Amino acid sequence: MSVSLRLSRGGSKKRPYYKVVVANSRSPRDGAYLEQVGTYNPLLAKDDANRVRLVEDRVRYWLGVGAQPTDRVARMLDKAGIKERAATNNPNKGEPGKKAKERAEERAAKIAEAEEAKREAEEAAAAAAAAPAAEEAPAEEAAAEQAEG
Repeated sequence: MSVSLRLSRGGSKKRPYYKVVVANSRSPRDGAYLEQVGTYNPLLAKDDANRVRLVEDRVRYWLGVGAQPTDRVARMLDKAGIKERAATNNPNKGEPGKKAKERAEERAAKIAEAEEAKREAEEAAAAAAAAPAAEEAPAEEAAAEQAEG
């Protein structure tokens, strides 16, 4: 039987209260457990002494016979100085998912297209502004030639 140290939820709706229990890893979260070895009240301030209470000698016993703590309980045990927990490293934390990356690429492509269209419109407007001035000069010359002739 594999044994784990984990949290069992109690308390009413929106008012959580947890027991730190030793239970069969296959039993339900709030189901039967072998022994209660502490409590955790997340509603209390982080520096409050009653936020996490552990029966240290029983926790050490269960760890000694092979009980595996869950990640949250391992954090509590590390903070209490009972069992050191290796820090985890997630280099992809905060990186957007595949669909979010696709949406960002599409948005960037649309912006690039809009900027390109704007640039082309400005160039066309500049060319159009320069072209009438060039066209007016021959028309004025033709009018001047007709007046002379």
